[in-house]
Amino acid sequence: MILITGGAFQGKTAYAQAHSADSVTDGAVCSFTDAKSAKVLKNYHVLVRRLSASGEDAEAFTRMICRENPDCMFLLDEIGSGIIPMKKSERIWRETVGRCGCILAEHADHVVRLVCGIPTAIKGKLL
Repeated sequence: MILITGGAFQGKTAYAQAHSADSVTDGAVCSFTDAKSAKVLKNYHVLVRRLSASGEDAEAFTRMICRENPDCMFLLDEIGSGIIPMKKSERIWRETVGRCGCILAEHADHVVRLVCGIPTAIKGKLL
């Protein structure tokens, strides 16, 4: 499993496409079933929001997808930096995304962080 993380618009999707021949599934719009079988799944942070909004346990879903789809490449925006949101729901979402990111990183063989399109290996090696 591979986790690619970094801020918004830092080149995660382009980096994933350069290192995978598989099509990219968008967690912002795909069904939860499609997310479970995706080979490359971008916008995981948005999928976490959608899961939570539908009453699903996003952390349990993340653990399940790690077990059932160990070859997936996940793209996750870093959303925990910056100003703390005033809305409690936004703070809870950020915390949940952080916990889900930790689960993904724990299970991943490779964790890559992109800043300005430049990859850095956090765990394992660069792709």
